Amino acid sequence: MYGTEASEIYELLHQGKGKDYGDEAEEIAWRVRTLLPNADSLLDVACGTGAHLQHFRKEFARVEGLELSEPMAAAARRRLPGVSVHGGDMRDFAIGASYSAITCMFGSIGYLADTAELNAALRRFARHLVPGGVVAIDPWWFPDTFLDGYVSSGTATARGRTLARVSHAVRAGNASRMEVHYLVADAESGVRHFDETHLITLFTREQYEAAFTGAGLTVEYTPELHGGRGLFTGALTRPRAA
Repeated sequence: MYGTEASEIYELLHQGKGKDYGDEAEEIAWRVRTLLPNADSLLDVACGTGAHLQHFRKEFARVEGLELSEPMAAAARRRLPGVSVHGGDMRDFAIGASYSAITCMFGSIGYLADTAELNAALRRFARHLVPGGVVAIDPWWFPDTFLDGYVSSGTATARGRTLARVSHAVRAGNASRMEVHYLVADAESGVRHFDETHLITLFTREQYEAAFTGAGLTVEYTPELHGGRGLFTGALTRPRAA
């Protein structure tokens, strides 16, 4: 379930659990400018429906998005008129523009299957940075921080709909397999049920750091952010990787 309605449901439920997209965007902008004080442009990779991008637009003069799912990209374009949202894959995108900062939020980097794909993505990020540009990645869990069998739930009511989400995540080799079920109820349609499965790679901290350095970036890990998943940041220190 990756349509526009699913994306809106996902956002509402996480906001109901206390996720503050605005605070996260402010934090990222501050960290970007500690590395590149004159940063004025940003590309948000795997931008989804633009929940973070909406707030990044307040922090940078030019913002754009990249999204593989066309329904999500279309929702982001509706949400942010005048903001370019490119269709593309983080492993091999080529936009033809450079940015002060490139972000990848909400654990989306974990949808890469292995370190070869992780390394390819970081090299692509580096190719789209200005000299000294910054990459900020909100990672998925590490193998030693993932809780096998973790159950999560959430509910929210907004715009005439009541939403509920329950998930169960287990280890599957070097990845986490998360089964998610949604109930959506409104006056017109009654109660509907959706479900989906996410396979998200449990990269190690060292694998993230190696991908940064291999792409010509410095790397720093801040563990206390994003609910304990942390944040990787780094600046381009050598000519952009091929």
